[in-house]
Amino acid sequence: MKDILNQLIEHKTLDRATAREVLLKLTQGAYNGSQIAAFITVYLMRNITVDELMGFREAMLEQCLAVDLSAYDTMDLCGTGGDGKDTFNISTLSAFVVAGAGQAVAKHGNYGVSSACGSSNLLQHFGYLFTQDFDVLEKSLEEANICFLHAPLFHPAMKNVGPIRRELGVKTFFNMLGPMVNPANPQKQLVGVFSLELARLYAYLYQSTDIQYAIVHALDGYDEVSLTGAVKVYSSNSERLLQPKDFYLPELKEEQLFGGGTIEEAAAIFERVLRGEGTQAQEAAVLANAGMALHVAKDCSLAEGVELARTSLRSGKALETFRTLVGDKKKTSVQVG
Repeated sequence: MKDILNQLIEHKTLDRATAREVLLKLTQGAYNGSQIAAFITVYLMRNITVDELMGFREAMLEQCLAVDLSAYDTMDLCGTGGDGKDTFNISTLSAFVVAGAGQAVAKHGNYGVSSACGSSNLLQHFGYLFTQDFDVLEKSLEEANICFLHAPLFHPAMKNVGPIRRELGVKTFFNMLGPMVNPANPQKQLVGVFSLELARLYAYLYQSTDIQYAIVHALDGYDEVSLTGAVKVYSSNSERLLQPKDFYLPELKEEQLFGGGTIEEAAAIFERVLRGEGTQAQEAAVLANAGMALHVAKDCSLAEGVELARTSLRSGKALETFRTLVGDKKKTSVQVG
């Protein structure tokens, strides 16, 4: 690792094969905590290259516990996190809205690192039990049209890195990798990223795949469609700059998207939105992201995607999907209707 660190300190980059090898060793415990922290810190100071990102991704996928859900034609809605905006759980809510609209979802998620409440924190709060049991995941898809893949269960090699990430408490290149290493390998994805540079890298990588995708980055810094201004969208066959009016939704202010400072506050917002009792701004943000996902998944217009999302949320289908997934283990008073 000393040679690698010296190379990086001299502003040199890693080729794809070296990046893969380093990450394999890092996750397998070949380096100590100080070396891992130093390596991670490099990528807080400079941008990652395409070759490095590809090498890191290959190493993660080699070590993950893959699960074949291809029979269900699943989609993932996942953000990198790390935008520092402390929004409510927009992508998680959007996942249930999309599932309620008829598109199967294999949601990849984790505990929050740079935010108070990640998708795993949220579902755990409601009593959901994480699992890697294929039969249980398949049953969830059949009954609720959604399953949840808690990243640490499917990426056991990350046990050497997780504590260091939590101690650092800031975004790292592992945030960049999250949406790319879903163990179900869904062929449809909505990916939110925290920088325009990373959006371009993702677009470059995804062009060489068969995935139907949209990669989004709000130009004022959000890793999702925030409706606070313009959003850059890279998809399978286009590159667009969209405004809130293109979603037929109102422009929002940053404070309207705040997600609370605790898991309990985030969960309360989550419940209210699912019950149809969220603010107009909260509902609009969810509809924008779920609508974009359905636009990609169902090959419909953006306006049609937003309308499908609205129907799912307001009819209670999204709420019913959530309750079916969580089942008797829920700790929430959420009621349908």
